Amino acid sequence: MIQSVVCGVGSALPEKKLSNDEITKFVETSDAWIVQRTGIRQRYIANENETTVSLGVQAAQAALINSGMTVQDIDCIILATSTPNHTFPASAVEIQHALGMKHGFAFDIQAVCSGFIFALATGDAYLRCGAVKRVLVIGSETFSRILDWGDRTTCVLFGDGAGAAILEAKEVKGDPFHDRGILSVKLRSDGMYKEKLYVDGGPSTTQTVGQLRMKGREVFKHAVGMITDVIDDCFDAVGIDPSQLDWFIPHQANKRIIEASAKKLGIKENKIVITVDQHGNTSAASVPLALTTAVQDGRVKKGNLILLEAMGGGFTWGAMLIRW
Repeated sequence: MIQSVVCGVGSALPEKKLSNDEITKFVETSDAWIVQRTGIRQRYIANENETTVSLGVQAAQAALINSGMTVQDIDCIILATSTPNHTFPASAVEIQHALGMKHGFAFDIQAVCSGFIFALATGDAYLRCGAVKRVLVIGSETFSRILDWGDRTTCVLFGDGAGAAILEAKEVKGDPFHDRGILSVKLRSDGMYKEKLYVDGGPSTTQTVGQLRMKGREVFKHAVGMITDVIDDCFDAVGIDPSQLDWFIPHQANKRIIEASAKKLGIKENKIVITVDQHGNTSAASVPLALTTAVQDGRVKKGNLILLEAMGGGFTWGAMLIRW
């Protein structure tokens, strides 16, 4: 059987760091308040020359280098983003051009913070059906461009960045306890929660970009239950017990949500990868940024069982089990 194996990851961050103390200069808040409620200490903010496309290109180039591949080896590019450079064409096509890729195809996926997992799942489906052999999956965001910098409940939470992973089709034996690659994925969405986390603009309604709006307490109230339910389904699909997990790499939205979800699942703190303190919430870039960090610092090793998880506006949410 065919399975999708991750053969390289990479990431990119803007040049500018923005600390909590710097934020206190233009909104009424404090470093202690932000850290206590979110775990965030700093985030990266794109300058006028840095965009979703430019950051995505950097992350893609890093993933290609780390995989030992060139863009000629890639058949498809899937970009997860809620902050594209333009309404159209797709930012993925712009990344394709910037990488010098003349063949294959590229497109965007929009599932907000869950976008990277939705994009991985889409790439996995293309690989399993034999349509392509290798897929470059990117999560890239510049949420700083859609924030209300006068709203202290949201502007302290988000940052910019990009992460990428290359998936390759490999023939395996069908043994989830030993085979490398994506073992299971579960995706969900429910539009009844659309007013809990959204952007108040769009080309078909206000003809403007709009700004991010969030009912933080209500998002928190739903997050833990939704996240843990879909994770349980992911484990059940392949008959693996959560106790066998090596690393939990969740969406980096809020440290309290991460810790509450892990506790409910019985995952020990020393198995959680947390980067929210350094990156803030980078939406679709969050999971690949955290994954790349854990791979590059040596925590994630070949044969490890990895759990990815994310939840975003919509709501959308999903989880994925990968044997590294």
